[in-house]
Amino acid sequence: MDESELEYDGHGGVIRGRRWSGDAPADHVVLVVHGYGEHVGRYPHVARRLVDDGAVVYGADHVGHGRSDGERVLVTEFESVVDDVHTLEQRARDENPGLPVAVVGHSMGGLIAARYAQRYGDGLACVVLSGPVLGSWGAMEGLLAADEIPDVPIDPSTLSRDPAVGEAYVADDLVWHGPFKRPTIVAMQRLLEAITASGPVDVPMLDLHGEDDRLVPMAESRAGWAAIRGERSSERSYPGARHEIFNETNQDDVLTDVVTFIRSHLPRREAI
Repeated sequence: MDESELEYDGHGGVIRGRRWSGDAPADHVVLVVHGYGEHVGRYPHVARRLVDDGAVVYGADHVGHGRSDGERVLVTEFESVVDDVHTLEQRARDENPGLPVAVVGHSMGGLIAARYAQRYGDGLACVVLSGPVLGSWGAMEGLLAADEIPDVPIDPSTLSRDPAVGEAYVADDLVWHGPFKRPTIVAMQRLLEAITASGPVDVPMLDLHGEDDRLVPMAESRAGWAAIRGERSSERSYPGARHEIFNETNQDDVLTDVVTFIRSHLPRREAI
């Protein structure tokens, strides 16, 4: 698998990302949309699985995340982040003319991907959401109610049953290990409300969630999912799995579900 770096102008400065491709010509594009406080450099194993199934994969660090410009984890307007993802899609389409495009979003990236489906779904083959923040999020509401945001980082044990995942997360200098910032939470709440108010989308969507997700509880997320779920959407959950299902002990099964869903919504491959 070949990996190359890319950058482009986003709403808050330079956005930096990565492109993954294989030796064989790709027959579709996948955009990976990462979660809060992290970066796309944590997704090469996801990209490899997608590339092995015929994709060329693009991902970019959101404003204030990873290697992109901006104050760390400060997002004052998520609709602008959605616009940044659209710029990435346009870049991918320019480099891969005629190929269908799918989107895979995790956690906060699932929130962004859900809004992306509402705004730009007409041009997509399908969307996959992994542990998305949808509907209501009790942790966020608790932070907004506090007079001062506590300086408590995300508990790495909530990410995966594999302790090595949490250890790598803690050791990653590009991951934000500080407190949430109030403007970011307020902006996230606004986007949650906008998504719920906009209702179902027609683009095929797959919602995947760990049943032991303590960071973004499945019950809260699925309540929001019900408001946007279209007729061509489906969902699946994984017993015992925690928040980062792409990094879970059953990640092979999860990624199989992802590539199977994407493949089922692509134009049929022509026989050689």
